[in-house]
Amino acid sequence: MKRLLASRIGPIYQFSRVFRVDETGRHHNPEFTMLEWYRPGLSLHDLMSEVAELIAELGVRAAAKRISYRDVVFDIAGVDPLQADCTQLRAALDRHRIAIPEALSSEEIDDRDFWLDLIMGALVGPGLGQDAPCFVYDYPASQAALAQLHPVDPRVAERFELYWRGVELANGFHELSDAAEQRRRFEADRRWRQQRGRVAPPYDEYLLQALEAGLPDCSGVALGFDRLVMLLLDLDSIGDAMAFDAERI
Repeated sequence: MKRLLASRIGPIYQFSRVFRVDETGRHHNPEFTMLEWYRPGLSLHDLMSEVAELIAELGVRAAAKRISYRDVVFDIAGVDPLQADCTQLRAALDRHRIAIPEALSSEEIDDRDFWLDLIMGALVGPGLGQDAPCFVYDYPASQAALAQLHPVDPRVAERFELYWRGVELANGFHELSDAAEQRRRFEADRRWRQQRGRVAPPYDEYLLQALEAGLPDCSGVALGFDRLVMLLLDLDSIGDAMAFDAERI
């Protein structure tokens, strides 16, 4: 889709089937439906408004709220996610009696993003959007590989996630358009994976060529359609929103 954007196709969307390895549970299925769209010339906050309009049209009645990543983590976990080190992040989890995974590797123990992910996934996220959908924006730059850095605070990137009833529904970016910076981030991710003995797939050279040709300034978002249906219909699991989930194929 970004390659099409670089060819100046204009606003673009698609419904597509998406696959994630080894993700099965109440809110996860290895195969699911994603609605993804990009809007040239639209800011990240304008895109949030568009997402809010869409889910309202589909039946979400409460007006969506917005809060920065830094503020919501500090409010709930009591720690500054942009300044705290790994020891302080782990201590925040201990204070809230969140179980720490056993047999952590040395790389995980020293990885701030590991602890931030655990704080968001186990402590902050489940409480978000209980009375109304909630946009969390301005994520740490290390957690937004495809987004532009914030023009004022480079510690954060222009990314948002939408939560409703404790479930993450959408992930949006002010899209990175700098080909050299995108290549640097791809290569850094490959090194990180190789150092930890993980699969390091080749990155998309066609995408980099498209960025070099010139990607228009744009924002884009991907929304988990099955999860939204699950919540709209008050279903118990994402599998109930599908014809055939992982347990019935």
